Amino acid sequence: MNKPIFNVEEVNKIIRNRRSMFVAQFRENDPVDDNIISELLENANWAPTHKLTEPWRFVVFSGEGLKKFADFQSELYKKRSEESGNFMEATYNKLKENPLKASHIIAIGMKRDLKANLPEMEEVAAVAMAVQNMYLTASARGLAAYWGTGGPTFWPEAKEFFGLEEEDKLMGFFYVAKPASDRWPQGKRSPIADKVTWVK
Repeated sequence: MNKPIFNVEEVNKIIRNRRSMFVAQFRENDPVDDNIISELLENANWAPTHKLTEPWRFVVFSGEGLKKFADFQSELYKKRSEESGNFMEATYNKLKENPLKASHIIAIGMKRDLKANLPEMEEVAAVAMAVQNMYLTASARGLAAYWGTGGPTFWPEAKEFFGLEEEDKLMGFFYVAKPASDRWPQGKRSPIADKVTWVK
């Protein structure tokens, strides 16, 4: 294979203009084509991965699947919060209604390969890089997307619903939709010089 030729200016533009857009910025009832979601997932599959463990696992919810996801997380929240006496109707409604405003929701899992004997941090980082690939692809496609860790992300009993074992991690959810507006969010970062030490 010959060395690929990249357009560095385009690469820089995509990276520096990637943005999170949330449910309030979604255009509802106008789904993204499944082929574009497949493109996001294919690009996720090319993230760096030590020992080629490829620890990322994804469950994609769309159409009626969004309702299944919404019902699952809202009812599990209700069960957990009623047991602890912390039930809040507003939280329950948000968990039940927000998923239906997305085009697709991709559950993000980290599948642990214990035989590979890798630090867990490396596997978590590999999955995070896979999600960044999805983020960049979504931005390049002009889509609204964000990675959230709300709902059942940290509830151990939720793992089974997403095909994960006890040693695996549920790392949140990637929401995707068409944006309600053509306006692209402005980015804000403090200077990189404040965060770097050069040693020469």
